[in-house]
Amino acid sequence: MPETGAGAMAGKTVLVMGIANRWSLAYAIAQALARQGAELVLTYQGERVKRSVEDLGAEWPATRVYPCDVSQDASVATFFEQLAGDLHGKPLAGVVHSIAFANKEDLERPFAATSRAGFALALDVSAYSLVAVARHAAPLMMEGGAIVTLTYLGATRVVTNYNVMGVAKAALEAEVRYLASELGPQGIRVNAISAGPIKTASARAIKDFSSILDHVAQRAPLRRVTDPAEVGDTAAFLLSDAGRGVTGDVIFVDSGYHILGI
Repeated sequence: MPETGAGAMAGKTVLVMGIANRWSLAYAIAQALARQGAELVLTYQGERVKRSVEDLGAEWPATRVYPCDVSQDASVATFFEQLAGDLHGKPLAGVVHSIAFANKEDLERPFAATSRAGFALALDVSAYSLVAVARHAAPLMMEGGAIVTLTYLGATRVVTNYNVMGVAKAALEAEVRYLASELGPQGIRVNAISAGPIKTASARAIKDFSSILDHVAQRAPLRRVTDPAEVGDTAAFLLSDAGRGVTGDVIFVDSGYHILGI
């Protein structure tokens, strides 16, 4: 039986994209992977967060940090070229895609008022970036592996004020299925984690987010909101050999909230 605890990722290299600070879901995932022995590769976008990501990366041994702007094809290509050279033929075992963005004004106004430019930006950064990353990562995953991305219930249900981000997440979930089908013959699995609402920097951009947290805590079967560590542990499972039979799926880590009706 494959290992599922400490050491399950020992010696394996995993790319984690999207860490901004200690409250990021990507950070919780990186922590879980580090506990299981993974060697981490982190990326940052822009000088504003460079120092923060470098400082966080210093917490884990053998961690590499690179710049990468997923909205620019040249930046993505350059990053993966650098990574391939630094790996010296060692395979990439996993990728964590925890990247999303929409203009604040497009989350505050009615969805029908979403601007064309805002719609394109949200879909580009939040959804297309997974396609670009998978295209470049797959050749480095010579021994197979797994790609994990982050989604939310707003992809399939109407969540007040989630607006264009819900559409972007719907596209992201469709991409998971198509990529899983195409990359499966190479032994690469692709899944998404639908996490419950968590106090992250990006979540605070959603109007009345605190009321969503209160509602979930009152109604979810477990009567509490999601702990970031739960998302980290689930991602580590999906990236490890223990998750070898799971692909093309959306795994909910939301205290059971998604099962509720009226």
